[in-house]
Amino acid sequence: MTRENRVMPVPDGLAGMRVDSGLSKLLGLSRTAVAELAADGDILQDQAPVGKSDRLVAGAWLDVTLPAPPRDLAAEPARHVEGMDILYSDEDVIVVDKPVGVAAHPTVGWEGPTVTSGLAAAGFRISTSGPPERKGIVQRLDVGTSGVMIVAASERAYTVLKNAFRDREVSKTYHALVQGHPDPTSGTIDAPIGRHPSAGWRFSVREDGKHAITHYDTLEAHRQASLLEVKLETGRTHQIRVHFSALHHPLCGDPMYGSDPKLAERLGLIRQWLHAVELGFPHPDGSWKTVRSPYPEDLQLALDRLRDANGIATPGSGEGAHP
Repeated sequence: MTRENRVMPVPDGLAGMRVDSGLSKLLGLSRTAVAELAADGDILQDQAPVGKSDRLVAGAWLDVTLPAPPRDLAAEPARHVEGMDILYSDEDVIVVDKPVGVAAHPTVGWEGPTVTSGLAAAGFRISTSGPPERKGIVQRLDVGTSGVMIVAASERAYTVLKNAFRDREVSKTYHALVQGHPDPTSGTIDAPIGRHPSAGWRFSVREDGKHAITHYDTLEAHRQASLLEVKLETGRTHQIRVHFSALHHPLCGDPMYGSDPKLAERLGLIRQWLHAVELGFPHPDGSWKTVRSPYPEDLQLALDRLRDANGIATPGSGEGAHP
């Protein structure tokens, strides 16, 4: 994206001021934005880079490369998404098999592939309801989580599904491979989740967090890890990862929440072993519909390696024993 350059003399009224304060006034940018420009070498005074705390000199010439204009998220171009399959579609809903590394919709700071751009490239029309940058989106999966995800194609579907997710009338089932063996082997985790106090990109169990409930059953127990079926009663960010990390059973391949990198390496994992295997939802036509997604190749391979290491034959191939 082309960035605009401004070349101008330092006004007399700003002489002696710090670069971040003076240019903030001159250009109408925040001091933080100016400081970032200075740190990137985008502010020159008499052809020499200056820092945010340097002083502006009367009569000196400034050469400033302005920040890129904010991206219009609503104007996202159609873009083919490798590996994104359509599991089910009709005039009301589109259910996709979202690959890892794909966001649900465009956001500030994310320029990778999205479900919405992939659907547009495939010729699907989606609901126009909702905020401009996420029209038709009634549910989101994290970029790092694969599996079944639904998008509203019609306006009536958007309303029905939004209400269903809000009222917890949707059945969301995941499979997760966690380190060790949760005790009990089946149970419910009821623990509020909020932003981690020292890392805004992480979440943790906190007394002042949002209500969060996770139900789980053990499908397979191996020496190193357990394959769980997980049902979410609520839908907090990173909920499954945070809840099992709090129990000291982090998801395999999830170093952000405390997994063992050596085990991940042995299993060939470069992301957390977590997959949305099934979604049950009330269809706008009044019926109940359930859609399932098979394990992707990388998660299936990791599970096969775990079974082999424990002397267990892999049942079948392709989608594995469970999904």
